[in-house]
Amino acid sequence: MKARTRARAVALQALYEIDIAGHPPLLVISDRLSDNDLDEKMEEFVSQITLGVWPIVNELDAFIAEHAQEWPLEQVATIDRNILRIALWEFAVSENIPIKVAINEAVELAKVFGSDSSPRFINGVLGSLASRQNEIRQSLRRLHNPT
Repeated sequence: MKARTRARAVALQALYEIDIAGHPPLLVISDRLSDNDLDEKMEEFVSQITLGVWPIVNELDAFIAEHAQEWPLEQVATIDRNILRIALWEFAVSENIPIKVAINEAVELAKVFGSDSSPRFINGVLGSLASRQNEIRQSLRRLHNPT
């Protein structure tokens, strides 16, 4: 597994724990990083993803829910929900990751951590969200940078 893919996997595990158990994000990140051998740059990447996604999880979930209408968000597997959150954050907020890369990485995480149907589901939802990238980006900016 490539270094950035491994870092995304660690961030996914952290977000999953925060989501399921409600543990404090900084403690979870610290625990996950101590359990994984990542270099300093990848540790920072884990923190950026986790601390980027979690504070805006409700906003990310609202966009995801619009594009997964056949599955109420509460019924989407927690791991799939967090994979979607990471990818959406990467291409709509972080802006450092091209859409295709974010989607491909999400599908790879779904293959490893999700169910048999997860990769197809993740790809479909993210493909739909990608078509609204600019709208989502502007909406999230307005929410967090009101002028």
